Amino acid sequence: MFRRMFWFTAGAATGVWATTKVNRTLKRLTPESLVAQAADRAVEAGHRLKDFALDVKAGMAQRELELNDALGIAAQDGPQQLPPPRRPAALGPTNPNNRNEDH
Repeated sequence: MFRRMFWFTAGAATGVWATTKVNRTLKRLTPESLVAQAADRAVEAGHRLKDFALDVKAGMAQRELELNDALGIAAQDGPQQLPPPRRPAALGPTNPNNRNEDH
């Protein structure tokens, strides 16, 4: 009698466990649930990309400081302006009054 009661209880518990597991799986596979999972993953991926971009930006700033130190350029608060070109443009207009007479 105890043996039958044990097996009956074990079978009932297994049935409840299996039914619960199947219902959870079915609920997880509904279209609404799949959309929510996809949206959550997209938001998570967006956060990871933002963190990556911030890390890259910080690395670029650090490397720029290292290069400025190596080149002896003084750090300024704002963006630095490039110096004017040292030689005239190759295709620019020529000034006839500024010719070399040495030729």
